[in-house]
Amino acid sequence: MAHLKVCPDTNPTCTTIGCFGLAYNKDMPDSRHPRRIACLQPSATVILASVGELDRVVACTKYCVDVVPELREDVRKDWPNGKRRVVIIADSWTSKASEILAAQPDLVIAAVPYQEAAVTEILKAGIRFLGLAPRTLDDIYTDIALISTSVGAGERGARVISDMQVAIEAVRRQTASLPRKRVFSEEWGKPIIASQPWVAELVEAAGGEFIAPPGKTITSEEVASAQPDVIVAAWCGAGDRVPLEKIVEQRGWQDLPAVRQGRVFCINDELLNTPATNLLGGLRALAWALHPELLPRPDGIRQLHRL
Repeated sequence: MAHLKVCPDTNPTCTTIGCFGLAYNKDMPDSRHPRRIACLQPSATVILASVGELDRVVACTKYCVDVVPELREDVRKDWPNGKRRVVIIADSWTSKASEILAAQPDLVIAAVPYQEAAVTEILKAGIRFLGLAPRTLDDIYTDIALISTSVGAGERGARVISDMQVAIEAVRRQTASLPRKRVFSEEWGKPIIASQPWVAELVEAAGGEFIAPPGKTITSEEVASAQPDVIVAAWCGAGDRVPLEKIVEQRGWQDLPAVRQGRVFCINDELLNTPATNLLGGLRALAWALHPELLPRPDGIRQLHRL
């Protein structure tokens, strides 16, 4: 896996990912950075929180508040100076330009898929727009570097990236000599959609082999034919409420190795589907699901009751 490098060189011509932003922002006054950010994607909010720049968020989705509970008070009340109030807006897919513009942001961060009409109105209003489309862990590191650099926190962003890489590599080393488990993880149930490529990478780091094309639709029969040892369900927007027993019965998976051994799990949505630092919680959950002897049971994972 390629790693982002944190380069001490402040030459602004350096193009090393994660370094250019450090050099570019070293002497840039804060007045050139966005002060009022509308986040249509939870991962952007998590990234801003991780680099200590959450105060710039003036609008976000309800899903952002779910994964960044520090925002809850801000959503309910005005700040003492009367100038800042975090408002709830629709997400990238259902966004409305009118409610975004009403928050008076100077930067909007969204992720695909997003409403093209809303983006057009945002750009017409002269507001900067940042559209994210991560697929891999390297993409996520790049997004962290990009967002942190945009708010003048490039050095903090580089530390966040480095800490993520170190934590993932530590789990990879811990599981390297253990038997590999065949793993199927899904981000949606109707139709069945396999989890994204970054989840496949986390599964591999946790000591597993991802048995489906990441991010693609797959049938229950195809999953069954792969005979997974472990099944994980992390449905987008469902939190920890995936009905494990019901989907196993409806799909006729009762005789799969994962089901016979009681190795079917629900992992909280935000731990696998929010491409930011909270993926480390998802990694710990995956590592426990695959190798429970390695570490204590972490938060955010629920196991199938034996049928």
